[in-house]
Amino acid sequence: MDILRSITYQPANNGKMSEQTLSKSCEFKRKKSEDHSHVAPEMSRIITDHTTGKCYCRGKVLGKGGFAKCYELTDLSTNKVYAAKIIPHTRVSKPHQREKIDREIELHRILHHRHIVHFFHHFEDKENIYILLEYCSRRSLAHILKARKVLTEPEVRYYLRQIVSGLKYLHEQEILHRDLKLGNFFINESMDLKVGDFGLAAKLEPLENRRRTICGTPNYLSPEVLNKQGHGCESDVWALGCVMYTMLLGRPPFETTNLKETYRCIREARYLLPSSLSVSAKQLIASMLSKNPDDRPHLDDIIRHDFFSQGFTPERLSPSCCHSAPDFHLSSPAKNFFKKAAAALFGGKKEKAKYYENLNKLTKEEDEMYKLRHDLKKTSISHQPCKQVEDTKPPIAPAGKPIVLVKENKQQIRDTIRMIVRGTLGSCSSSSECLEDSTMGSVADTVARVLRGCLENMPEAESIPNENINSTFQWVTKWVDYSNKYGFGYQLSDNTVGVLFNNGTHMSLLSDKKTIHYYAELGQCSVFSTVDAPEQFISQVTILKYFAHYMEENLMDGGDLPSVTDMRKPRLYLLQWLKSDRALMMLFNDGTFQVNFYHDHTKIIICNQNEEYLLTYINEERVSTTFRLTTLLMSGCSSDLRNRMEYALNMLLQRCN
Repeated sequence: MDILRSITYQPANNGKMSEQTLSKSCEFKRKKSEDHSHVAPEMSRIITDHTTGKCYCRGKVLGKGGFAKCYELTDLSTNKVYAAKIIPHTRVSKPHQREKIDREIELHRILHHRHIVHFFHHFEDKENIYILLEYCSRRSLAHILKARKVLTEPEVRYYLRQIVSGLKYLHEQEILHRDLKLGNFFINESMDLKVGDFGLAAKLEPLENRRRTICGTPNYLSPEVLNKQGHGCESDVWALGCVMYTMLLGRPPFETTNLKETYRCIREARYLLPSSLSVSAKQLIASMLSKNPDDRPHLDDIIRHDFFSQGFTPERLSPSCCHSAPDFHLSSPAKNFFKKAAAALFGGKKEKAKYYENLNKLTKEEDEMYKLRHDLKKTSISHQPCKQVEDTKPPIAPAGKPIVLVKENKQQIRDTIRMIVRGTLGSCSSSSECLEDSTMGSVADTVARVLRGCLENMPEAESIPNENINSTFQWVTKWVDYSNKYGFGYQLSDNTVGVLFNNGTHMSLLSDKKTIHYYAELGQCSVFSTVDAPEQFISQVTILKYFAHYMEENLMDGGDLPSVTDMRKPRLYLLQWLKSDRALMMLFNDGTFQVNFYHDHTKIIICNQNEEYLLTYINEERVSTTFRLTTLLMSGCSSDLRNRMEYALNMLLQRCN
């Protein structure tokens, strides 16, 4: 947690100067005088907020800054853990120092975004000021890079997407961060990134009124800040370029053996781009590190760059990435699951017997684990995990290059749809023809007619309608494409798991985890239990269980819609799925139609309820809004939603081409 600094040149020792060393050199004189002027009294382990009566237990130190230390702080009434920034009053005795802390609190407390460290509360007593922040158990990107030395390009895309999302929100609030660096990007238990430390943040001012103070971390300062021309959004983009460079190469772009030379390199925008970097990475870094602020890309342009659109970005990272490099190509959790299934299904009798024996043992062990987790959640008031909302790309089969949707006419959109793989109930997925009976064609035609009618008649608008109706319907929360081996699996919002197998049959494991529904073709359902499955279905039941196990253990829900079960409604099962280079389409027996877009994780769901069609849009932040199609027909919608609706319609129309 760095504080406002007046940068003065200090000669460095021989050898490379790290970010921490440079920061210390900039604060040395001030710290020295302050540290000798007083000795801070020993802080109590139990801290009481007299305004609320709450008591907290102070834990280990998480970080140190010029004014403050950051500690683990546990609420003794709930066991909830916070990251607490604790500032002694003696450190902020001067008016301008106290104003800085008040400004930080005022700016941070109004911020609410999934990639911004959450501000919970602040209070003070006679000795200290306490700021309670979201606790990120996996510390920061600086700690990860220290252990890893360099990160892979997929990881850099994963982190940068989240940084840009948080930074875009800040800039929309007209707030500049002014100290973007690896140490200020915090990682929570779920490997989500949070932008934090707003000690140097400031409101964006008109050019003539901008602050001319040189502040920030030396290696990440932009030329215009060094030249005292003031901070703008472009300065944060420059720092982002430094961050990207550092993650990929393990060192900042302008690091030298002394600060004076570092500043000279920054002013000249002089740095090396090693040949080890990909072409798209070099291009993106070079654009962000443009000497002229006007030449730097906007945040939206960064996400649309080839570095993102033409490269693989993982949906989530394993915690093991904090200390070791991931292997995105040679292994995957799904592959390990299905290898075991293949050994059982296609091996000899001994292998099968051994497999089923081990499977039963594993199941008992898992049952105990689930019971233990459930009991812990019930007894621990403090266990309040953030709702993780994330869908998944296929872990095995390639999904093509996700392309950012732009406003195009209908013919262009239709022409750009490139189908990759599909599966249809009642036909073999490997067939080049799309075989479907009249009933399935009727379901698809009805959805297409309704969607086309809405698109052709609704007016132009700049935003989505101000409507969000409460409704309960089933939708796909998780999916996994393993069609190169077995089939396509998905989980519904009532926890039913379905698999449309490559041979055209469909099997569902209901939410009770005991009942199987089997469809050889549309409308023909056989029901049996998992323990009494007919012999000819044992192989498929085993694979179905593996799909269910994989999705439960490895995938997260794709939106904030509630999970509901309505026994009055017919069971939902997949008629057809289809993947293009941009999106996944799923069509269900009751006419429910869902399209998931890869590049930004947005989703469209159309369903019929009480003779009325509803459209649900899940945006980039995984927040859902449900409209009546009649409302869209009268009010229109934003171009982003219209583009997605047009693309969804054309996927539906071209599903058999």
